[in-house]
Amino acid sequence: MIKLGKLTDYAIAVMGQLAHEGMESSHSAHHISGKTSIPEPTVAKILKLLSGANLVASARGAAGGYKLVKPAAQISIGEIITAMEGPITIVACVEGQAESCEMFGTCPTKNNWHRVNEAIKSALDGVKLTEMMTAPTPNYLVKDIHVSRT
Repeated sequence: MIKLGKLTDYAIAVMGQLAHEGMESSHSAHHISGKTSIPEPTVAKILKLLSGANLVASARGAAGGYKLVKPAAQISIGEIITAMEGPITIVACVEGQAESCEMFGTCPTKNNWHRVNEAIKSALDGVKLTEMMTAPTPNYLVKDIHVSRT
């Protein structure tokens, strides 16, 4: 199973809250914590990581806090995941870490894992933060599901 960490899930919620608040003003970790119900120390840790990845800007002082560095429509879920988890890599040989795989020399699929990895990265980069903040239409939920009645 491929599963994102809880901090990454929280980071997407924090970014969504910042997007909801708008880019005009900064918001404290305390404020964001209150709005998202994520514990303040966790929000502070997430904001520090997101700031290090240049997804949020921080300002000190009475009017300080955090805000998005670009509009939510320009921030991909892939960027947020990468900021929190590191590079998106489905198997070790994709990012040149073949030495950590004992099967690398004999693996019949090693040459094509990059295609799978790129498809996942492309899909994550194709979903913008604004899309995560809106309810999907019913069509979106079932467009690829086919039910046969017998």
